[in-house]
Amino acid sequence: MWYGTERPVWLAPFSFLYGSVMAVRGLMYRLNLRHRVRVAAPVIVVGNLTVGGTGKTPLVAWLSTRLAAIGLRVAIVSRGYGGRARGVTRVTVHSRPSEVGDEPLLLARRAQATVFIGRDRVAAAKAAVADKADIVLCDDGLQHLALKRDGEIIVIDGQRGFGNGARLPRGPLRESRGRLRRVNAVVVNGAITRAGFELPKFVKSTHFTMRMRPGDARPVAGGGALRSLASFRGTAVHAVAAIGNPQRFFDMLREAGLTVHEHSLPDHHPYAAGDLAFSDELPVLMTEKDAVKCAAFADARCWYVPVTAEFSEEEARELIELVLARIEMFRKRTQGD
Repeated sequence: MWYGTERPVWLAPFSFLYGSVMAVRGLMYRLNLRHRVRVAAPVIVVGNLTVGGTGKTPLVAWLSTRLAAIGLRVAIVSRGYGGRARGVTRVTVHSRPSEVGDEPLLLARRAQATVFIGRDRVAAAKAAVADKADIVLCDDGLQHLALKRDGEIIVIDGQRGFGNGARLPRGPLRESRGRLRRVNAVVVNGAITRAGFELPKFVKSTHFTMRMRPGDARPVAGGGALRSLASFRGTAVHAVAAIGNPQRFFDMLREAGLTVHEHSLPDHHPYAAGDLAFSDELPVLMTEKDAVKCAAFADARCWYVPVTAEFSEEEARELIELVLARIEMFRKRTQGD
């Protein structure tokens, strides 16, 4: 419903109530009527206005790699959705997805950064600073206003846009589109293909386009040789995805020339062996986010396809310069204090 055109009238009062509560909450923080905590390092939040995945995690991985390359010690803070861990936990490559969540584990393995999770993002950010982080990147947390931030980047899925344009629960919007006025950059994941969707004119100057480049397929169980996507042509494959927008993964495989049997599951789905038990011997392809939960029981048919965020050379430079400018503003502010 959210990503169609339907906007049920009977849900309108609930959306109005939700929007009113969010607006009052945000105003209280802006007027300092609710306490906001600044940690001793610049904080950049990468979030979205809608429920579900838009491409935040690949962008966070890209930013961490670029910032680490210029000598900054980067820490990533995430809620750890889907994990059982309580309190603040440092995520390592050996952590269990059932404890820390799939996206933090993926970042710990891929990003040039330390990774901390915690429902209390202020406490997680403080742990990152205690670990000598020069900058804290928040994977999601745009609405976690208790943590004072020095920059905000919103990611929008070009395929889905803002869906039917309504707020929760009538539509997928967590906040109104006017929230874009207060962010430092808007990153659109892929070309805008949703009919009728376009960015507001006031964000044109801070708009960046991100693309996802697929890499060679890798065995989910680990070890073994890599396979190009082209090597899967000529036979059908099962494509499994438990991400915010599974269709993006399926479309990517088709663009590579593959014949795809689609199997979409809810975002952050807790995989079991039965989810991959198909009645044939066709290859099974999945995302890297899915693979971290399937390694323990995946067989030789199972492969994952990593993706890397990419920007044009000019936009990559501009986006990093924007982040560095926010870091410099933090330094000047703290020196003044």
